Amino acid sequence: MIGTDLLRSWMGRFAELVAEHEKELTELDSAIGDADHGANMVRGTRAVVDAFAAHPDDDIPALAKQAGMAMLSKVGGTSGPLYGTLFMSFGKALADVEEVDAKAFAEALRAGLNALVLRGRTNLEDKTMVDALSPALNTLTERIHAGDEFAAALAAARRAAEQGRDDTVAMIARKGRASYLGERSVGHMDPGAASSALLVRALEEVA
Repeated sequence: MIGTDLLRSWMGRFAELVAEHEKELTELDSAIGDADHGANMVRGTRAVVDAFAAHPDDDIPALAKQAGMAMLSKVGGTSGPLYGTLFMSFGKALADVEEVDAKAFAEALRAGLNALVLRGRTNLEDKTMVDALSPALNTLTERIHAGDEFAAALAAARRAAEQGRDDTVAMIARKGRASYLGERSVGHMDPGAASSALLVRALEEVA
């Protein structure tokens, strides 16, 4: 069963990875955005860790809400609302679940992604974080239903996220500031997809 320790470790590792890759995320964003994704994500993930420390007795849904609120308030641009929606909808999906196993966890993440897609009005191949998260969650769900252990399913999901991230290089941006560049956005990796791949990697590493 999955408990609050995993969620706390996940967000803690995510914050570490974002800090390690801050320069890279900023460089990616400088090519097709506002050059602030790295700093924004560092600020947001640190706020999540601080929020968790201030709520030691919260359950998974409450912690996920705290994570979402922290990202919403601290991360600028479109990334804050999208990450905020992802985490809050993930937690809401688990609010009435008595036991959180791998299947329920994956379904809740899917609910979070669906809410993110609805809020961002984005689809696959729009050159966004969805291009990393969607294949990752598809793979995670497929592997869990096929009987894989959670860690093995997450390893496959991480690879899918990284492939989806890499695939954004060849895409034309259709959402966000990068969309203003049109075909000039081709050849650049989407920074949101890059940070989302780190989110999946962090989960794999702590599971």
